[in-house]
Amino acid sequence: MNLTPIPVVAAVIFRSHEPGKILIVRRGPDQSGAGHWEFPGGKIEVGEAPEQALLREIEEELGIRIRVRNFIGEEVHHYPTKSIRLKVYWAETSDEELQLTEHDAFKWLEPDQIPVQDLSAADRPFVEKIRQGRR
Repeated sequence: MNLTPIPVVAAVIFRSHEPGKILIVRRGPDQSGAGHWEFPGGKIEVGEAPEQALLREIEEELGIRIRVRNFIGEEVHHYPTKSIRLKVYWAETSDEELQLTEHDAFKWLEPDQIPVQDLSAADRPFVEKIRQGRR
C-alpha cells in the first residue's frame, strides 16, 4: 500500500447572491465513499496548480464555473487503502444550475447546518474554520 498522500483539492462554494449558504454534495452510489456528504473537488493532476484543479474538477463534476477565493487550510487524511493531502479553498459562483455527474444530491446550507457526522472524514477538520467564515 502506497501511503504517499495523493494531492486533492476541495471547494467550499458560496453563491454571489446568497453568500451565507455553502454547497455540500453527496457521493453517488458508484463512487468511493458513497452516501457521504462532502465539499466538491478532486485530484490535482501532475503539473496542475491547486486552483487550476479546482476550476477543472468543479466544471467536470457540477457543470458550474467558480472563482477561487481564500485558502482555508490543508490536512493529510489516512484512509485504510490510501492517504490524501487535502487543500480546501473558498470559492464563489454566480451560476445557478448544477449538473451532478458523480454525486446524487446537493444542499445549500448555512455553515452551522453542516451535518458533520455525515461528512466525509477528510472534510470534517475544516468545518470549524468554515463556520468562522474568513472568505
